[in-house]
Amino acid sequence: MRYDKHFFPLSFFAILIAIGSFNPFCNSAEAAQVASKVAIGRLSDKNKSTTLVGEGKASYYSDQFHGHKTANGETFNMNKLTAAHPSLPFGTWVRVTNMSNGKDIVVRINDRGPFVKGRIIDLSIHAATELGIIESGTAKVKLEAIGSGRSASSAG
Repeated sequence: MRYDKHFFPLSFFAILIAIGSFNPFCNSAEAAQVASKVAIGRLSDKNKSTTLVGEGKASYYSDQFHGHKTANGETFNMNKLTAAHPSLPFGTWVRVTNMSNGKDIVVRINDRGPFVKGRIIDLSIHAATELGIIESGTAKVKLEAIGSGRSASSAG
């Protein structure tokens, strides 16, 4: 058909819109405002506007990385709600749910990792504390991208 080359799936446009709404270079104050808006906006319906990214083992960064540069150029702050993921775009907001205790938290992807086989996300110490995984060091979690049309499979 002569219109075939002009056809784009709706999901392609959804991805473009979702990517355009994220600013991977926002400062900490902007990130905190967006995080609170995302968290407040999703409390009533946790499944609204989320895309399952995957399930697997989460770990957290050691405090030795505090103050070092992340893969997107930000300075890592262990007291912020951030995380590393192997493939999600920088700036993606992800709800991380601890499968053993039901606690969840919203983090922003600002780094790459984890680099340990079998793990799907590395959390800041603050995020790991909120999820209750400091003692064990790892936990089985579910990841959901918030407000994204991207369906990603987790590596690891």
